[in-house]
Formats: sequence, C-alpha cells, structure tokens
Amino acid sequence: MNKNIAPFIAIIILFIVIAVVIINWFNYRLKKRIIDSGPIDADAISFLKRLSDMGLEQLKWGAVLFSGGLGLVILNYLPYDSDSPLPYGLEIMFIAAGFLAYYFIVRKAENK
Repeated sequence: MNKNIAPFIAIIILFIVIAVVIINWFNYRLKKRIIDSGPIDADAISFLKRLSDMGLEQLKWGAVLFSGGLGLVILNYLPYDSDSPLPYGLEIMFIAAGFLAYYFIVRKAENK
C-alpha cells in the first residue's frame, strides 16, 4: 500500500510547492509595482505589511504538519488496540503542540 500512496503524496507536495512559489512571486510583483508607482500613503504601507506577513502563515502550517507527522511516526511504533482512543488523542496532542510552538514563536518575534 505504501508504494501506491507515495506517488500521490509526491504529486500533492509538488503542486503545493508550485502554488507557494507562484503566490510569492505575484506578491513580490505587486509590492514592487506599489513601491514603483510613486509616493506611498498609509493605506499602501499597511497593505504591504499584510503581504509581508505571509511567512508567518507558512510557518504555522509547517509547524502543524511537522508535529502531526511526528505524531503519526510515533504512533507507528506504539502498540495499541484497534478500538483504543490512544491514536486519536496522541495525534490531537501533537497537532496542538504544533499550534503552541507557532504561537510562542510568533509571540517571541513580536516582543523583539
């Protein structure tokens, strides 16, 4: 079964990477056009700051997906019964840890 799902996951990851590159490229072009258009008012500055915060969104999903994947790897090595709620609870705890890690990283960055 792993041989059948690996190409599917690889294709999905490839499309996600391509989408992120395209979004960042268009954001860069938009920021460059706004800056090159002339004097910048307060609204344009706030819009540029919102475009620059996209890295935090990617950090959040990277932390959540990494911690969720780590939870699945750990579940692979733990013995549990098929009716046990252990896998659900453990996976939810790892995903929550990813969200908490993101929160503390952003909070630390805002305090600097």
